[in-house]
Amino acid sequence: MKNDALYFLNKISARFADAQIELDYDKKDPFTLLVAVMLSAQTTDVNVNKATPKLFAKFKDVYAFARAKPEELEPYVRSLGFFRNKAKAVCAAAHRIVEEFDGKVPSDRAILETLPGVGSKTAAVVVANVFGQPAIAVDTHVARISQRLGLTKQKNPDKIEAELTRLFPNARLLEAHHAFIWHGRRICKARKPLCSECPVQERCPKIGVTISA
Repeated sequence: MKNDALYFLNKISARFADAQIELDYDKKDPFTLLVAVMLSAQTTDVNVNKATPKLFAKFKDVYAFARAKPEELEPYVRSLGFFRNKAKAVCAAAHRIVEEFDGKVPSDRAILETLPGVGSKTAAVVVANVFGQPAIAVDTHVARISQRLGLTKQKNPDKIEAELTRLFPNARLLEAHHAFIWHGRRICKARKPLCSECPVQERCPKIGVTISA
């Protein structure tokens, strides 16, 4: 299985050599990535990137978010869906970061996951992209690609992450995360994957694929 996993990763990574996170954030401020990922639930990165410039211009750092009331954030995130819950979670997370961690986003994944609105996927994205820790966040694309390639039979994201972590070297987990997401967005799409354009089509078992192009 590990040989198959590395074959798939090598081929997909070669196809998408420039794959990287597509959420816009301030590389010098981990909190901006945390917010962007929290806002990305049930919407697209494109939509988040349209909303965050004005949001971050109004609330310039974690302290501003901590002082703000959720209702103050809502107009900036209204287009993203579940905006009231997201605004409430962002404010609450900011408040805890200020009160308990001196305004710095915790680098410990387990601690991150205790923050309001921060689940395992969000925490994995932050620790991998900001702090360089080995982690592969499992979103809908990573899950779909992994299942179609036969790398996992699991449905639960945490269980999928555990299996992928065993299959890939730690040093390549973030690479796999980005490569699978780009592959899922551009070729192995949910409804009608573009199998004729797939770099691994010769060895892909196409598990669950019923319609392709």
